[in-house]
Amino acid sequence: MIEIPVRCFAVSVVLLRRVSAGCEVLLLRRNHTLVGEWCQIAGAIEEGEKAWEAALREVSEETNLTCDRLYAADICEQFYEADRDAISMLPVFVGFVDADAAVVINHEHSEFRWVSFEAALAMVPFAGQRHVLKHVEAEFVLREPVPHLLIKADSRRS
Repeated sequence: MIEIPVRCFAVSVVLLRRVSAGCEVLLLRRNHTLVGEWCQIAGAIEEGEKAWEAALREVSEETNLTCDRLYAADICEQFYEADRDAISMLPVFVGFVDADAAVVINHEHSEFRWVSFEAALAMVPFAGQRHVLKHVEAEFVLREPVPHLLIKADSRRS
């Protein structure tokens, strides 16, 4: 029987900030892969790195921001890659940052926008991204996140 491999080599991070109008999502316009598309933060897990460590590193590298709180989103972003004939599964994390923190994007992106969930749903190209955004809004904005999903500071130091 032929099997399609399932790969888990990267993470996806939905970055949020609370402002007077509600909660906003950070989207980045890509420069290299998926050129011109609006996406959340994503990147590879490096050798010896835990997925949540990769999430924090990617947030820092791609935006120069630091998460006040980081949660496991209890969902994976998944998609089929025809060139690899593989299914990719990326654990999703939700990071909260200070509303006044300055975003500094790296070379991987041409611009950024803080937008409402409604706007984000219209901007991202893939159904899987929209599914993740709807989940994040329902579980991290419209209700208090489950405390067990919080990646605690002591976990982050070890």
